[in-house]
Amino acid sequence: MAQMDMELKKAFTEMQINKLETTKKINMIDMKCDMVKTGKHKYTLTEKGTSNLTDDTRVYLSVGRMFLLTDVQNMREELKGKQEKCDKAIELLEKKKEFLQKSLKDQEDGLRELVQQRKDADGTTK
Repeated sequence: MAQMDMELKKAFTEMQINKLETTKKINMIDMKCDMVKTGKHKYTLTEKGTSNLTDDTRVYLSVGRMFLLTDVQNMREELKGKQEKCDKAIELLEKKKEFLQKSLKDQEDGLRELVQQRKDADGTTK
């Protein structure tokens, strides 16, 4: 009986530690996802703001700490490329989040099953 209690206590402790770590990871993923969504929104607004520019307008593309003179079409393609990268990053982060939530739920279900087995074992011995 005492050994069973120690096993349950150990399982609960591991579960609590894992839940805290997983929750932290999920929160980090949410923050990263928000940052990427903000970046995508910025690119979308820039694209909308420059949509009425003529092809002979001088535009500059930000590259690191400098700006390069480019044509409007090239700038729009660059913005669309950045938006697609953001979409892919968001999709990847959502998949990671779903995986973490699923693994956490599986572990909780396993712990419930262990508790139920202990209750059943205690019920049959009495």
